[in-house]
Amino acid sequence: MAPLLEVDDLHMHFFTRDGVVKACDGVSFTLEAGRTLGVVGESGSGKSVTAMTVMRLIPEPPGKVVSGDIRFKGESILSMSEKDQRKLRGNRIAMIFQDPMTSLNPVFRIGQQIAEPLRLHKDMSRTEAWAAAVELLDRVGIPQAEERARNYPHEFSGGMRQRAMIAMALACGPDILIADEPTTALDVTIQAQILELMQEIQQRTESAIIMITHDLGVVADMADHIMVMYAGKAVEYGPADEVFYNPLHPYTWGLLESLPRHDVDDKGALCPIKGQPPSLINLPPGCAFSPRCAYAKPECDKKVPPLVEIDNGHLSACLFAGDIDFICQYENRVKRGEDSGGDV
Repeated sequence: MAPLLEVDDLHMHFFTRDGVVKACDGVSFTLEAGRTLGVVGESGSGKSVTAMTVMRLIPEPPGKVVSGDIRFKGESILSMSEKDQRKLRGNRIAMIFQDPMTSLNPVFRIGQQIAEPLRLHKDMSRTEAWAAAVELLDRVGIPQAEERARNYPHEFSGGMRQRAMIAMALACGPDILIADEPTTALDVTIQAQILELMQEIQQRTESAIIMITHDLGVVADMADHIMVMYAGKAVEYGPADEVFYNPLHPYTWGLLESLPRHDVDDKGALCPIKGQPPSLINLPPGCAFSPRCAYAKPECDKKVPPLVEIDNGHLSACLFAGDIDFICQYENRVKRGEDSGGDV
């Protein structure tokens, strides 16, 4: 079966007075119907820029797709006219933005904002679109949907605004739903409800999902494949089980070790990755993660590691990803409960 979405060696750069920001620098992945891709990494790793580039929402200038391609059902989105891109955006590919309070228009009622894409893409009348918006609000768990559709965004709680954003994204029955940090700033109960809702809708509609998050725990039970990003690049990619149980890149090791655990005797102490992500204008030589990596070797500062397949469908951008002794260092360190961060 042909994939719904193919992103091929995508480079999105921002040309600023200070220099070229390589926010998305050679990212590739595929997405099939009914599947979920989890995109994880720290803030500033290029996750949202990659998604916004797929949606063609980044103004040019200052951004520019330097090279690569994005294909939806085999057709290049980059070669489409702006008119055809607008027909695709919000209709066949929809996005749940990171902060619903800044994404929702404060001067329009919730129902109006959900009805707008239906009128634009489905040629519904005002009455039909309003009825469909109320039904969508009910589907995403908004109580008294008929009444709440007349509310403004500031009259909704954070969780309800997020649900309204999901309803808007689902309005036209998209083939692909991009969820950018959909559970940020929500309490854990609402987080679980929203993730469960997205899975339920996916099972019913066979839509594909790109779940963008900095928290590996969010995609643990949801993603089929995981792409780990750092400094604008994919540093690990593979089936979710492989990435979780047989991680191959030191950055993924650090992300996993920073998760809270209840099976250790250190009262839940976390092991953060020391240091900060690098400037995307002035990347360090060699591997961008080497200044923060506790396992770095002299070779890491000299050569940029390519993303290569180590095992069946499991890729890593580490010079020593296939080295058994190198991986054993990580496994032994975890057993001793040591901090994974490097000295920076």
